[in-house]
Amino acid sequence: MALQPAAGARDLNPGQVDRNRRLCAQLATIYRLWGYQEVAPPAIEHLDTLQLLRSKPQNDVLRLASEEPLGLRPELTAPIVRAASTRLGSRPRPLRLWAEGSIFRTFTGDGGGQRISERLQSGVELLGVRSAAADAELMRLLLACTETLGLKASHRPLLLVGHHGVLGALLDRVPAEQRHACRQALTDFNPLAIGALELPPGDVHQLQELLQLRGQPARVLPELQRQLGPTPLLAELATTLEIVAPVAERLGVGIQLDPSFQPQFNYYDGIVFKLVCQGEEAPVEIASGGRYDALVERFCPDPAEAAGVGFGFRIEEIRDLIDPANRVASHQGSRLVAYAKQGSNHGGLAAALERLEALHRLGQSAELIPDPCLNKPEAEAIASARGSSGLDWLG
Repeated sequence: MALQPAAGARDLNPGQVDRNRRLCAQLATIYRLWGYQEVAPPAIEHLDTLQLLRSKPQNDVLRLASEEPLGLRPELTAPIVRAASTRLGSRPRPLRLWAEGSIFRTFTGDGGGQRISERLQSGVELLGVRSAAADAELMRLLLACTETLGLKASHRPLLLVGHHGVLGALLDRVPAEQRHACRQALTDFNPLAIGALELPPGDVHQLQELLQLRGQPARVLPELQRQLGPTPLLAELATTLEIVAPVAERLGVGIQLDPSFQPQFNYYDGIVFKLVCQGEEAPVEIASGGRYDALVERFCPDPAEAAGVGFGFRIEEIRDLIDPANRVASHQGSRLVAYAKQGSNHGGLAAALERLEALHRLGQSAELIPDPCLNKPEAEAIASARGSSGLDWLG
């Protein structure tokens, strides 16, 4: 009999569960203020839906043993987009939705075996808006949520921003057969791979310069404009960052523009962003998102409404960042109801249950000591050991 959780899984103590719930509730409050409605996508999806999220088939999707090709969701976006384009297809756009729940991923462990990860995620999706106004709204909403999480200056939050279209435009000057390898080398931040590309020395040098092009938007945008010229794509990106910058500065969140930044999922096709904080030992990613119009097009019959942008928060990473020691939260226990040992226990038990339910009707959290106590001092000792808020003794 296994006494430990499965590899990649974790048992959560009551304090961790409570903090997870409070973090989710804080985020949900902000989502609702911005007009987002809660949905509950299924944990099980058809594999062809989940494979829309990966550049390689079944890269980290956990498959189920079933008659149909099914898997557990590795994130919340695809199930929500599918439902929004079918069951919610008649609702007017823009459609603002939010959800929270567990996501599941599989990966190869250090020993070469399969491991499974289950994590709690909370996030939003804004569907049906093709303009950059949706990008600005989502990034401002991300920052509004960040303000409620209890981050400190020592966490040094940094919003990393990239753009799929900008990177694509920069790679247009590379021969078509080399673009995939170039993109991979840039997104992996691999200068050796860039040097090994079969390209003229001048092109290799430009790619190596691009690899180092990251920093404050005021420095990076002019260089991008010099390389690409005045394009609507860069103008939209610059406007979005201008709208986001004042709030980020007020909250102490840095912004870094990185043209070579691309997230894990390959369905993003516009702006992409990731919120990173400094943990005790290493940087911690606590949120990520971006635009995914092409993904919506796979489900949505109306091209005019085939647009989406969203983000997700990693609840457990936030919890561990704020409280690295994972302390059990201080919690005053329920009030205890205890009764004396009598010739027949039934009368004392019935009276104790009546008192228990009377406290519940008053909104008081209370629990029963199931077996009778010899005397009140014994009941008081039990209440003290449990950290109870009080004792109702029926002697």
